[in-house]
Formats: sequence, C-alpha cells, structure tokens
Amino acid sequence: MRPALEVADIFRQCGPSFRLSHAEGLSRVQRRVMSAIELCRTAALGAHLEQCDACGHQRISYDSCRNRHCPKCQSLARAQWLERRHAELLPSTEYFHVVFTLPESIAALAFQNKRTLYDLLFRASAETLRTIAADPKHLGAEIGFLTILHTWGQNLQHHPHVHCVVPGGGIAPDGERWIACRPGFFLPVRVLSRLFRRLFLEQLRRAYDTGGLRLLGQLESLSDPVEFAAWLAPTARAEWVVGGLRQATLWRCRTRARLPGPLHPPRRHFQ
Repeated sequence: MRPALEVADIFRQCGPSFRLSHAEGLSRVQRRVMSAIELCRTAALGAHLEQCDACGHQRISYDSCRNRHCPKCQSLARAQWLERRHAELLPSTEYFHVVFTLPESIAALAFQNKRTLYDLLFRASAETLRTIAADPKHLGAEIGFLTILHTWGQNLQHHPHVHCVVPGGGIAPDGERWIACRPGFFLPVRVLSRLFRRLFLEQLRRAYDTGGLRLLGQLESLSDPVEFAAWLAPTARAEWVVGGLRQATLWRCRTRARLPGPLHPPRRHFQ
C-alpha cells in the first residue's frame, strides 16, 4: 500500500524553492538525485505494459529512476544485499551492532570535506574495534566486521555515522582457535568511545596540518591554526557517542536507521 506521504511528494512540492534557497550549497550530484526521485515512476520516465498470465488483465506501470538513493528503487537491492550477507554469516555465532557517530561540530566540517572525513570515520572506527578486541583484557582476538556509512539520520538531517556488524568473537593470536565473547556482551562502550575519539582527532589534526581540509563560509576562520585549536578543544573533551552494542541480526542492523540503502559502499574489515 502506498504511504500517505513519500519523499518524492516532498521533493515535488518543496524542491523548487529548496533549490533556489540552497543554490550555492547543492552539488550537481545532489540535484540529479532530487530530480530522479521527483520523476521516479511517473510518465516523464516512460512506462511499460504489464499483463497477467492467468486472466489477461493489463495495466500500465511507470518506469523507475533506478537511482541508488531513491527510497522506491531499493527494495530488490536490499533483499539481494541481505541474501549475500546471510551467506557470509558464521554458524552458531552471536552478532553485535555497533554505531560510531561524529559529534555535531565535526559533522559540520564533514559536510564540506565529505571524502576526507568519511574516510577518517571508517579508519578510526575500524582501528578502534580491532585494537580493543585484540587487547587480552577484553577479547584478545583478531576480529572481522562489516561497516556501512550513513550520512543522514531519521530526521533527514546531515548526521554522519557508521553501522558495524561484528561477530561476537575472533581468531586467537596463534591462529588455531576461535575466541568467543561473553554471552550478550562484546566490548565496553566507554573504552571504545575514548579510543575512537583519540584516533579520529589525531587523523583530523594531521589532515589539517597537511592542508587536506576545505574551510568555507562559517568555517573559514578555522584557517587560522589558533582558531582551529580553540574550536576543536571542546570536542576533544566531550564524550563521543558509540552505541548500539547489542545482539543483532543483519535485518535489524540494515533497517534500524529506516534508510532505503547504504549511501556508500560498505567496507569489510578482515586481515
């Protein structure tokens, strides 16, 4: 059943005024995505005739846009993705869902430096999981996991975070046996949060020092190293959000954020 309101309806009604008011901030790719969603399954993209093999009933079905960001075009891709991931599951193994989120201030910087900061988010979260899991005080094993980047939240605002699907165990240092975590518990949240914050900020400062960040508009003043250090200081003291450390199924991890699909290709982390 068609919902009362779809993203396409909002784009058709508010899209023209939104494009005008955000003319300088919208990229060509973003404009193409909006246009694709607006036109999806309308006469503008053409149509095809469907006929029932049993009774011969015919109906006209409008063609879809096939854009990977379109909520109406991802059901088949989602099912195929889940089927492939289910084939990779380890038997009789708990799985956990871990979420690493960038603070709001860093998210504003990420909006202008998407490729650089999203890559830092992937790297810092992966190194955090591997480091803490390898520590004998916690798990003492080499783990592998799947990470998916989401760049917006349920309120459709910019909200960069990664979802990690992690088996509850790993390979022992001798490579000869499997070490399972305690039932229902994977790794301590606070330990993960503190290390994630340190690793990410170290890489962020390195990117800044090497001129790898664009600083435009309200962030232009951060071109001054003193201003940048002062701006970053409160974030370096704040607690960063690492959540979702709970038992999970692939379906729940995939649908909790209520997104039609991963906005960026997932990364697998194995040695």
